Amino acid sequence: MSEHNYKFNIAMSCGGCSGAVERVLKKLEGVKSYNVSLETQTADIVAEESLTYETVLEKIKKTGKTVKSGEADGAPRDV
Repeated sequence: MSEHNYKFNIAMSCGGCSGAVERVLKKLEGVKSYNVSLETQTADIVAEESLTYETVLEKIKKTGKTVKSGEADGAPRDV
């Protein structure tokens, strides 16, 4: 079974912001691992093949944070 690597550039101003993103990723089925960095304003996600870029993007957007850019397996994608 293969996996996807997603990377999002997210506007986060405090630990609460990054914590909100971490909480939705922790609950999302199909996420194998993730690293949310307040310092670099990014979220790196390793996901199962069944979890789509769009699904992860929607979950992050539901936190109310602005997603500035995104990548799926190294290729830029629309946000």
